[in-house]
Amino acid sequence: MKLKTLSTITLGLILFTSCSDDSTSDQFMDQNPDAVARLITNITVVSAQDTDENQNITVTYDDANRVTNVSDGIDTGLLTYQDGDLANVASNGDNFAIEELYESPYDAFETGEVINYNNDGNPVNLRFFETEYDWETNSEITTEYRAEIQYDNKLNPYFYTVQAAGGIAVMDAVELNFSANPDAPEIVQARILFPSKNIKKIIYRDLDGNLLADVNLDFVYNSDDYPTSGSVTATEYDVDEGDTTSIYTLTYTYMAAN
Repeated sequence: MKLKTLSTITLGLILFTSCSDDSTSDQFMDQNPDAVARLITNITVVSAQDTDENQNITVTYDDANRVTNVSDGIDTGLLTYQDGDLANVASNGDNFAIEELYESPYDAFETGEVINYNNDGNPVNLRFFETEYDWETNSEITTEYRAEIQYDNKLNPYFYTVQAAGGIAVMDAVELNFSANPDAPEIVQARILFPSKNIKKIIYRDLDGNLLADVNLDFVYNSDDYPTSGSVTATEYDVDEGDTTSIYTLTYTYMAAN
């Protein structure tokens, strides 16, 4: 499991659909009016099946509490600012991606289209596409699938960390002026999937409704409704080769409250 932090999620998601009327920050505050700002400083991941999958993700901040560095010990993302705004994100590895955070076996968050939102404005049904090589026809075949997302009635714990990285301001600015930066469609489209609540389950099916995989997340929350620990159970279902289940434990650490 290559778990990555969401501090640069705004640069890593590609979705194709229309935006809602509310900005990212407005939607979050509407759904979490009593939210307390907490900044993530560390996420540890321990794999139950392979210690090589263990991760230790650190987020560092400057004196103004802006994210300057995100690292998992191998890949590092460096954030720079100009006139108080996010100017650049540089990484010596892959872009941070939401699939890796949730141990997702599919690219639903990268190639998906939102079909439905719930009453809170969070996406609950996606269509997405996977391209695989067919050895019988010696050609690539693209297949359409579905993903269902369920949420805890708890705030998205990454919101204020993404905000401290300048990502929320970027999404809000693009939301207000859709053509403000036509050269960065991934930023425009990242706003579409950024939820106000914390994901607790993702279910993947084919178009016939057959269950392909699911990811279950179970969190322990503190008094501010932020997760302090949790477990991820990801199962892929295969009639021919049998089911495969992977289990991970997560621990979250936050900057001390002022």
